[in-house]
Amino acid sequence: MKLNKNAYSIARARICLTNSEVAEAAKIRLVTLSRAINGGNCYPETAGKIARALGVDVLDIIEQEEHQ
Repeated sequence: MKLNKNAYSIARARICLTNSEVAEAAKIRLVTLSRAINGGNCYPETAGKIARALGVDVLDIIEQEEHQ
């Protein structure tokens, strides 16, 4: 699962938190958050924790795969 960096940044800006504050609120390491927002894969549970910390639905911050 991959995060949409733009959607993540907008959600973070809306609640005025730094990446460090998001990681702390999500109870994940900052390096894990950094990896996720910079294109790395993350576990669904991690994406859920990040979304919860941002106060958004996880579908709002993940990349949507195109079905062909």
